[in-house]
Amino acid sequence: MTPSDHPTSATLLDRARNNDAEAWRRLVHLYGPLVDRWCAHKGVYGPDAEDVRQEVFRAVAANLSAFRRDRAGDTFRGWLRAITRHKLLDHFRARSARPEAQGGTDAHHELQNLAEPNLPEDTEEDLGALYRRALELVRSEFEVQTWQAFWRAAVEGHAPADIAADLGVTPAAVRKAKSRVLLRLRQELGDVIA
Repeated sequence: MTPSDHPTSATLLDRARNNDAEAWRRLVHLYGPLVDRWCAHKGVYGPDAEDVRQEVFRAVAANLSAFRRDRAGDTFRGWLRAITRHKLLDHFRARSARPEAQGGTDAHHELQNLAEPNLPEDTEEDLGALYRRALELVRSEFEVQTWQAFWRAAVEGHAPADIAADLGVTPAAVRKAKSRVLLRLRQELGDVIA
């Protein structure tokens, strides 16, 4: 599939708003690991984290039409973080309604986490993983040589002239490959990855 074979008029969020199953799969693929990390930061693992993740994406599905980037700094990731924070609080409230006998340091840390509703800021590692998952989504749409030129120029930072010599193309072709992949990424993800 080439980029022109893929619908480019609608971003991932637009397609998800229209209940496109593939768009939802891509959205969960991109952001599920980040939700899992936020859960782990609050001490929620395993089946409980899976439940929270499911509730987060259920809330996203129910409210995606309301998500807007009206103000500077509004991001999908920030909106998702807020939903996750609320779902984690719901999780802890529900758990406190069915208390288990606990004590010691673990219980003290859990109580501190419950009182601290903020989730950690995204690290460079988190964002790097998010971008790598986004790139996985569009990689199959490009020929191997186009992808190699893009990767070496955009990710590895090699000079277009060096890449061109290795691949037997012109430096302009390397710059064009880089541009095509980045454009396709923006078309697919729109404001999701920002």
